[in-house]
Amino acid sequence: MIYVPYSVPAVLLALALFFKIPTFIRAWRNPEVRATTLLLVWATAAFTVIIPVNIERLNEVTGVPNIAAPWAYSFLTASGATGLAMIMRWSEEPSEHRRRKIRRIYAIYTGMIVVLWVTFFLADAPDVRIYDLDTYYASTPWMREHILLYLLAHFTTCSASAFMLWKWFKAVQNPWLKSGVVFLQGSFVLGLAFDISKLTAITARWSGADWDWLSTKAAPPLALMEGVFAAIGFITPQAGPALKEWNQNRREYRRLRPLWRAVLVLAPAAATARFGYWVPLELRLLQRRQRIHDSLRLLAPYYNTALYHQAYTEADTTYPEPKARAIAGAVAIRDAISAYTNGTPVSVSGQSPRIGAEITDHIDAISVALDSPATANSLHQRATGTESMNAHA
Repeated sequence: MIYVPYSVPAVLLALALFFKIPTFIRAWRNPEVRATTLLLVWATAAFTVIIPVNIERLNEVTGVPNIAAPWAYSFLTASGATGLAMIMRWSEEPSEHRRRKIRRIYAIYTGMIVVLWVTFFLADAPDVRIYDLDTYYASTPWMREHILLYLLAHFTTCSASAFMLWKWFKAVQNPWLKSGVVFLQGSFVLGLAFDISKLTAITARWSGADWDWLSTKAAPPLALMEGVFAAIGFITPQAGPALKEWNQNRREYRRLRPLWRAVLVLAPAAATARFGYWVPLELRLLQRRQRIHDSLRLLAPYYNTALYHQAYTEADTTYPEPKARAIAGAVAIRDAISAYTNGTPVSVSGQSPRIGAEITDHIDAISVALDSPATANSLHQRATGTESMNAHA
């Protein structure tokens, strides 16, 4: 159970990466898409490596004590470089100057990663330290430089990224992206707090004081929350619109159910594929819409336009205009289905039978009205009674 908090940011970052993969497959040539995907890969790898059980496994598999340190710090540094490049692409117009700055960032951070590995192998760090490596080796030659280098790289990344996002924030119009930027800013602020806690504990060690709790107790939750906020920051712009679209499709799918069930008695022009619940909602919704529109074409010879207008006139005296149209449409569709079942088409001389926009433009509302059969029946009786009286007048 002690490892669970360490796993949360890794899982969330992996989830953010999962949401990004379809976009990467479609647009891998786009530099922004590549940068975002790489950042998530490096960040996920970094937070996966620092899970204590994975640190122990790396030590056992490689036989090198504390080998997880350069791996985690390298992934963290790589994600920082990619993050800075990504934010530059977001906030600056394409130019040769921007390309030079991005290349310079990659070169500097690549050099830092090389130096991280060099200093680690030059250091003498035989004692395995899972939770307090930074303070335990704070005064050890080369290991000291190794630790300070990753903290310096991380501090530079967080401060520069937070500043650039703060400048760019006002120009962001998309609400989902804006929310993502807020979480990313929070992530970088937490990262700065993490660096300050670590550096303060290390400085205290150099002075002979014992403030190790800042590194072992205060800093880890800040790092974990940094990962959580970063994951949410990347997930929100991706998952937010997708979730909104799914919710809209789900509502429409349910609204169309009464009309879809009503037209099931009609023989379709061709056999339709049966989709199960494992099929994406948008495909099931597309099939439901198609079945309804195919059925309306079959109902065209049986559709009574005069009945629709009479029903609308009656409904308009009681209901608001949109609801009156919906109920009148429900009355006319039910009547057409009944006529189809009985084989009694409506004869319209000199005209090809068709169902007009009063039905096809209001499918959702008509379907909802069909779910209230008592209201449609009452209006049908009133409309047909009025129509009969007008015929005998």
